[in-house]
Amino acid sequence: MFLVNPAYAQCPVCIVTVGGGMFIARKLGVDDLLVSTWIAALNVAASFWLAPKIKNRILGNPVIFSLLMLGFTFFYFYTTKQIGLLHSKILGVDKIILGQIIGTLIMFLGIFIDRFSRIKNGGKILFPYQKVIFPIGSLLIITLIFKFAFNL
Repeated sequence: MFLVNPAYAQCPVCIVTVGGGMFIARKLGVDDLLVSTWIAALNVAASFWLAPKIKNRILGNPVIFSLLMLGFTFFYFYTTKQIGLLHSKILGVDKIILGQIIGTLIMFLGIFIDRFSRIKNGGKILFPYQKVIFPIGSLLIITLIFKFAFNL
């Protein structure tokens, strides 16, 4: 017991579950647009967590790393034939593609709002857990908008 190294599993463990998450969500009746929005948000969160640990000028940038993760996620959904289903479109666009793009943009927006508010407040937070509440709150609002606007 004393010779075992501790495991610090966080966001990367969650990413492994993305593929199965879409399958399970479909079985539970959750719409692809909503699930893919949250998957994209998870990718952005993981990218902002992981990118600073990478000692590379390009991959160490969390925005670039997020876009790379978005590309890998598109590749995964494409190779597993989850993109392009006839019944999975909204406004003529595939729900998974639209959800991935919206989820990524909304997370970027939430992170920007958090950072902007800190700059405007002299580097101080406005309230506890602001770094989490702004991105997740933005994502929750857009999820509810889509849920009720499109009856998903």
